[in-house]
Amino acid sequence: MNMKFSLAHLTVIGCPPPEMTYLAARAGYDYVSLRLIPMGVAGENLYLPEDKKMISDTRTALAQTGIEVWDIELARILVNKDPRDYLPAMEVAAELGARHVISSAWTNTTGDRDVIVEHFARLCDLAKPLGLTVNLEFPSFSRLTNLQQAADIVAAANRCNSAILLDTLYLHFSGVTPEEITALPHHWFQFIHVCDTSPEIPRDKQEMTRIARDNRLYIGEGCIDFSAIFKSLPADITCSIELPNLQRVKKYGYEEHARRCLASARKHLGAG
Repeated sequence: MNMKFSLAHLTVIGCPPPEMTYLAARAGYDYVSLRLIPMGVAGENLYLPEDKKMISDTRTALAQTGIEVWDIELARILVNKDPRDYLPAMEVAAELGARHVISSAWTNTTGDRDVIVEHFARLCDLAKPLGLTVNLEFPSFSRLTNLQQAADIVAAANRCNSAILLDTLYLHFSGVTPEEITALPHHWFQFIHVCDTSPEIPRDKQEMTRIARDNRLYIGEGCIDFSAIFKSLPADITCSIELPNLQRVKKYGYEEHARRCLASARKHLGAG
């Protein structure tokens, strides 16, 4: 299988985009997935689209290495956030050759479905002239917690450049089955976030968040049935390795951690 791999921002969080690009090339990746839209969380490094030197240095790194930008994140859906605020980041992403934007919903009530549909549709409309697909993710501790909810939003928005982003961690946390994936249109799945995890499913959102941000496992170390998942997906799907693990980064450093992430993925996903 000629599988392509992207190095996701969270895997080497704190590594600036230019350095991340060179690192990804040395480690053997095909793409990088950049965070050009900050989350606003404590201690987060800011890599903003208006930082012209950083963008220029990233463009140089991409040209020198042959690495491409696969996606940018994170265009969050918030009640009081105008989707147009994300346009500068999407424009820069398009200039860098990116293909996708990641979105997720972080509204506060179960009665705000129409707001989520409207905002997601507007994101898609803004992204379309730039050649970008908007991929809706469902972190298990966000407003949308399972595949059915995400599929409902994408179907209701009814935009040709919309998709769903699966993450193997959230598939496990939410109990999504391969049959649920197979039942949906294949073109809704453009790429997938991959990592492994232990069998225990935390019920506390704080613990889910801790694992998602700090303690994911190399593929093959945990319980996830990757074979069953990938049989339900398009054969040419791209894998973005989102595998933050603070202890592994402290032990190995960014580059060796990224290498080990990729080596475990290639070994256990049949990618050669």
